[in-house]
Amino acid sequence: MLITVPHAGRAAPPKMAAMLRVPPDRLLPLEDRFVDLLTVDAEQAGVPVIRADRPRAWIDLNRREDELDPAMVGGGWPDAPLVATAKMLGGLGLIPRRLAGIGDLWRAPFAADHVRRRIVEDHRPFHADVAAVLSDMRERHGRAVLLDLHSMPAASPQMVIGDLFGRSADGGLVHRLLASGRDHGLTVAHNRPYAGGHIVERHGDPRSGISAVQVELSRRLYLRPDQATPDPAGVAAMARLVADLAAIAAGHDGYALAAE
Repeated sequence: MLITVPHAGRAAPPKMAAMLRVPPDRLLPLEDRFVDLLTVDAEQAGVPVIRADRPRAWIDLNRREDELDPAMVGGGWPDAPLVATAKMLGGLGLIPRRLAGIGDLWRAPFAADHVRRRIVEDHRPFHADVAAVLSDMRERHGRAVLLDLHSMPAASPQMVIGDLFGRSADGGLVHRLLASGRDHGLTVAHNRPYAGGHIVERHGDPRSGISAVQVELSRRLYLRPDQATPDPAGVAAMARLVADLAAIAAGHDGYALAAE
């Protein structure tokens, strides 16, 4: 099985700050801040992890390539038709445009060639890597599971498992993941308020042997009250949870996971 962490990237390109009309720290609401710290136990057990280095503000890997606000492109987008999804219309498309309470994030629209570079250099390689790893796992083991790890600001529920209402993952797997969250003392929910995004939609196909679920964990479980600093005890507890979810996804009762 494979874990992906698409929204915890902190390696902003040097030129990004000059493009913003707001200070970079105002972008914190976009981040799944420090959720990448929660994979350490699973990785020690042999689970592979694919992390995004770029911040979500630069490009959102959990959006389709055509989920782009045309107002983000000066002169219009000359390529394939764009899709006006609810997320895009709300300002959270392929390149986030605005945030509630903050407003527009960028000083000016981008040239089409600049947007293409973000897609070609960051979006496509991430998804190509995910697809290749899952395909290889399925070839060798007959099946594969993707856990797409995110964080959320809500206090309750504390964990949400999203499977696009049954389209991206095997129902028995989802049931066991939810039960594991309860065993860890968390309040859990299924598909509400997060059913899953582009990553599980693109890579999950249980009929062909690949299940993909989006895992959302409340930041209050592993961050200090400032919601910006890791809490060591919380990080350790949630790392154990993620390792347990990974063990279930891999089909093992414990942590005897084969390194991929």
